[in-house]
Amino acid sequence: MAEQSLREKTVRGVGWSAIDNVAQYAVSFIVSIVLARLLTPDDYGLLGIISIFTAISTALINGGFTNALIRKKDVNENDYNTSFIINLAVSIILYIIIFFSAPLIAVFFEHEELVLLTRVSTFSIVIGALAIVPQTRLTKRIDFKTQTRITLSAAIVSGIVGIVMAICGCGVWSLVAQLLSSQFIKTTLLWLYTHWIPKLLFSKNSFNDLFGFGWKMLLSELINAVWKELYQVVIGKFYSPAALGQYTRANQFSQLFSSNLTNVIQRVTFPVLSDIQDDKIRMLNAYRRIIKTSMFITATSMFFLGAVSEPLLYCLIGPKWHEASIYLPFICISSSLYPLQAINLNMLQVQGRSDLFLGLEVVKKALGMIPLFVGILVGIIPMLCVNIIISIMSYFLNSFFSGKLLGYSTKMQIKDIAPSYLIATGIALVVWFLKYLSLSMWIILPLQIMVGFGVLLFLCEITRIEEYAEVKHILFSFYKKK
Repeated sequence: MAEQSLREKTVRGVGWSAIDNVAQYAVSFIVSIVLARLLTPDDYGLLGIISIFTAISTALINGGFTNALIRKKDVNENDYNTSFIINLAVSIILYIIIFFSAPLIAVFFEHEELVLLTRVSTFSIVIGALAIVPQTRLTKRIDFKTQTRITLSAAIVSGIVGIVMAICGCGVWSLVAQLLSSQFIKTTLLWLYTHWIPKLLFSKNSFNDLFGFGWKMLLSELINAVWKELYQVVIGKFYSPAALGQYTRANQFSQLFSSNLTNVIQRVTFPVLSDIQDDKIRMLNAYRRIIKTSMFITATSMFFLGAVSEPLLYCLIGPKWHEASIYLPFICISSSLYPLQAINLNMLQVQGRSDLFLGLEVVKKALGMIPLFVGILVGIIPMLCVNIIISIMSYFLNSFFSGKLLGYSTKMQIKDIAPSYLIATGIALVVWFLKYLSLSMWIILPLQIMVGFGVLLFLCEITRIEEYAEVKHILFSFYKKK
């Protein structure tokens, strides 16, 4: 009964979390297609530079408190209020530092317009800090249905704002307005839906308890954020805003599946598995099912996306983004491992091993410097190729320690995910060669989609892969629940 309850709880959480991410990203995706036709790679490149500081600041503001609150079973109001005060205070301090550092940022990247752009757009970190605790409360209750309504509303309204400004010729400021309006609407709705009113109560005991677990997560998130944004720094500094814009667009397309699925998995599995952290057998069964199912979806989706990259970007955002279609397949291959790495890291958090989490992040990011040097000395494509190798190495590091704690070794994991990757490779190869037909891209793209879907169904039916049946079960179960 308990196992069935856990499964239903996970299915419901995954369902609404998936709808949340898919709906939000679908709206953002449609908006981005319109904006990409109205704006230039330089516009996206300038905002890409600013996102470096936004991402790092967000990691610092969170401070690992979110994960600590979710993991803690007996959270009280002192914990929530203490976390809220810390989040807000850190966000204000960071914004002040960025505000006065804006001229230095503009000098470093050699673009004077970055001064005002940085000062305006990074105010989103303060607005976002106000939303952390309300969203954490919903996540802890596994209430992703409410979060879906909120994020979808914010995505639609902010998308309209961005498109209208782009039509009016506002350029990069259209992207800034979209960012700020999205964050403001999301924060406002979170407060209205949660009905939570913070109190100016700071508890030293709560701080010590949350920070005791969270400081290692803070360093891990900070290292991860810095490392991810270093790619933006390298391309923005050593190439051009246009090249950064092309890379940014390719990266955003890859997030269609990898980052969204990773977010769904992290948001749902962490609170669910935290509830059964003392039952190793249930943990192992749930962990294995999650890995097999999520990697089936990720591998097939990412490999297919990489295979259709050129016709897809040509039809959706135009030939001026051709360079992005070259980067996309490489990013898709390395990104296909992100959900798998996230699941393994989630297990370390659930087990309370934030020390191992931090140590792994340090080692992996040290390895991650290799592609960056390749990018500086050789080029962007060689950098992306080397990054695939580093992603594979990072997975082996993650799975070794998490597998050792739970008795689910790297060898067992590879055996479980191998069928999914074999099917994904078969689909990608068939679809990839279709682009060499002497046909219009407008004909090739729908042909690739139909053939790819047909090959997927054919291979899944003849192999009777377990993960395919599990995905169908989840979809049908969620449909019935809804």
